[in-house]
Amino acid sequence: MGWSERDGGRESDVRAQPEPVVGSLDEDGRRSLLRTETLLVLALSLGASAVSSLISFIGSLTKPGGLKDQAATLNGSYAPGRPWLDLAWQLFGICTALVPVLLVAHLLTREGVPGLRVLGFDRTRPGWDLARGALVAAGIGSAGLAFYLAARAGGFNLTVVPEALPDVWWKFPVLILSAVQNSVVEEVIVLAYLLRRLDGLGWSPAGSLVASSVLRGSYHLYQGVGGFIGNMVMGAVFVLAYRRWGRVMPLVVAHALLDIVAFGGYALLAGKVGWLPTPS
Repeated sequence: MGWSERDGGRESDVRAQPEPVVGSLDEDGRRSLLRTETLLVLALSLGASAVSSLISFIGSLTKPGGLKDQAATLNGSYAPGRPWLDLAWQLFGICTALVPVLLVAHLLTREGVPGLRVLGFDRTRPGWDLARGALVAAGIGSAGLAFYLAARAGGFNLTVVPEALPDVWWKFPVLILSAVQNSVVEEVIVLAYLLRRLDGLGWSPAGSLVASSVLRGSYHLYQGVGGFIGNMVMGAVFVLAYRRWGRVMPLVVAHALLDIVAFGGYALLAGKVGWLPTPS
């Protein structure tokens, strides 16, 4: 250990905690730091997905045949015919997709707030969150299904295949985990975190609503124009609900319920009912 001569042999306090960087900056410096942080978080998560989705959509548009004759698979096999390896890849994908959420929690903690709890992502009001989440899911789910069917029939959307997993014991547990992962990543980052950062950067509520909604729609563009518009409308509803309630947890619940019903419903009904489109 090193000893300081200035304090009579006592160890100097060279390891004292520095003041938070954000607090030591002027307003312009603080905004520049928050802007860079936000762009990096998005680049590591759903912002990158938006670019990937755009490239995928361009590929679908330039491919011979109409959009509805092409398929967009949401949950497919990573190792066909090798169920245990497939399961390992499924779990790996779900876990790594959650890393940006952990990054957001870390950044918020360094900011001096209680991590994701400042966004209302906690278990303090489970009944309240579940009730409102179920209500939102019921309203958006029915309208969303009708819009998807209409968009596909009009040739504006690919045929969405929510799941194409093998019929093994872990199929439905993985679909549920995938739904929960989707809901946590999207609502924490694109809804609660992004709105907090845009508010801190001085954006107007209307501007923040548009930014969050357009981003949500853009990373669903791989499904087609219908996927883009439908999810953009859903994003606007979620922004308004989050602003009103001040908690992201009900929207996480709503999104999880929507995906669980979509994934599980498709697995149970595909090929058995005439109204549900399947790949030709």
